[in-house]
Amino acid sequence: MTTPFALAIVLTIVGGLWLDAHGAAWAPHVVALWTWALLGALCLRAAPGQRAQWMICLAWATFGEIVLSLWWGLYDYRLGNLPLFVPPGHVLLFALGVWLSERLPHGVTDAVPPLALGLVAACALFGADGISLPLFALYLLALRFGPSPRLYSTMFVLALAMELYGTALGCWTWRPEVPGLPLTAANPPLAASAFYCALDWLTGLYARRAGTRPTPLADASRAG
Repeated sequence: MTTPFALAIVLTIVGGLWLDAHGAAWAPHVVALWTWALLGALCLRAAPGQRAQWMICLAWATFGEIVLSLWWGLYDYRLGNLPLFVPPGHVLLFALGVWLSERLPHGVTDAVPPLALGLVAACALFGADGISLPLFALYLLALRFGPSPRLYSTMFVLALAMELYGTALGCWTWRPEVPGLPLTAANPPLAASAFYCALDWLTGLYARRAGTRPTPLADASRAG
């Protein structure tokens, strides 16, 4: 993936969420069309193995949104539905994370786990964000057993930035009490990006099982 394409993804996420929050009734439909078009362009430019990864990520992202938002009710989107731009947006964020993980210094990604642990523990101690403790454990599992730890640390920060931006705009809202569990949640939880790490982990796992690419996911950014 080229630098201009990565910049297009950033502008799509930032501008798309802003339009969704502040635009007219037509805005979500325009954002959805643009996001799907950008994903189509990404797939057209990708090698067959990469294209399969994007499709696996899309399938898992759609399933995850249905379970976490519509069924479990951890968070609610502004209009109470699942916006059509969200599943392809997850794929674009994943592609951006792959691209960034190959370019960030090792010192930056290595610093994410200890810094995140301190923030998560502090919030849990004050009872404001209990769900982030098990989510942080999920992130650590991905680091330990997943094939692309640098990607997961990159995604942890990248997805948290998007969560902070999206919730600040009011595009979606996390419920303060976790349905069915005696846990609190901030809006957003500091470790909410662990869900994105799990998505990337599952994408890599199923891509390797399908034989779409023999090398680790983080190497995908070198193609194109």
